[in-house]
Amino acid sequence: MSIFSIKTRLAVLAVASVFSLGANAAQITGAGSTWVYPLVAKWSAVYAKKTGIQVNYQAIGSGGGIAQIKAGTVAFGASDMPLTPATLAKNGLIQFPTAIAGEDLVYNLPGVKAGELILSGPVVADIYLGKIKRWNSPILAKLNPGLRLPDMAITVVHRSDGSGTTFTFANYLSKVSSEWKEKVGANTSLAWPVGVGGKGNEGVASYVQRIKGSIGYVEYAYILQSKLAYARLYNRAGKLVSPSLKGFQAAASHIDFTKAQDFYVILTDQPGNDTWPISGCTWEILRKDAPKAINEQVIKFFTWGFEHGQGMAKSIAFGPLPPSTIASIKAYWKKNLGI
Repeated sequence: MSIFSIKTRLAVLAVASVFSLGANAAQITGAGSTWVYPLVAKWSAVYAKKTGIQVNYQAIGSGGGIAQIKAGTVAFGASDMPLTPATLAKNGLIQFPTAIAGEDLVYNLPGVKAGELILSGPVVADIYLGKIKRWNSPILAKLNPGLRLPDMAITVVHRSDGSGTTFTFANYLSKVSSEWKEKVGANTSLAWPVGVGGKGNEGVASYVQRIKGSIGYVEYAYILQSKLAYARLYNRAGKLVSPSLKGFQAAASHIDFTKAQDFYVILTDQPGNDTWPISGCTWEILRKDAPKAINEQVIKFFTWGFEHGQGMAKSIAFGPLPPSTIASIKAYWKKNLGI
């Protein structure tokens, strides 16, 4: 037997083993997005008490979640970067959105409180390109009249792992900076021009908390949980806005999930006076060829979340999907999985 045949057989056996365990045990396995972890954790804790079913979710980053669901080693993957319809079809996958959220820039600047720092998309791009190196630069001073910015080097913090949070952030920068789009682009993993990398949203948050003069990007729930200093941003309409559930939902109001093939939409840099510019969503990814019992368990969990978990979602600034989108998701499950 060839080495390739042996590897293929072992991979099939591994997938079958995971599916078998998942079908017989009172447990659902998932992996991926650290962005959605606070929501899945809240939902799963209550769901376990209600049903006895444990949701074992590993927040390893969207890139890891995509890789694991492709390999069939988990029941569902979670990614903040939606997969294209072509990629889904090629790999026998489906995806559906979970909740609307957003991310923001956080900083550690002596004497500068949360919400006092004002930034714009092009300026953020220049900071992450390494073009703006110090906090008291004339460009930042012009954006922040009356705010005393320290004469301190800027330490850029970014994700070190494959990350949908990174995709959303870089997708936004690609829309507001032609130089960023040309030199760096948008993906779950990037060739960063400058900076230090932290693993997961929690890793970036931890670095920013420890390093004076640092700036990083994290999902809003981590800002709330860790009480991080957040920036205000100018949006596409030229309005100065703060990150908020209202702003995330304003961004989503300009998108119709129900008309997008496989729910493939991007929420960054949407129009509207109240819109938060770095808004996004998490998609759950399932295998079409998984045993029906596995996919049924996953769908039951997320159906419960849609129907009973919206109060918990709002408490950590995750916006619920509109009823029309949830109805479309259920029709999508029926069409693609027969569930």
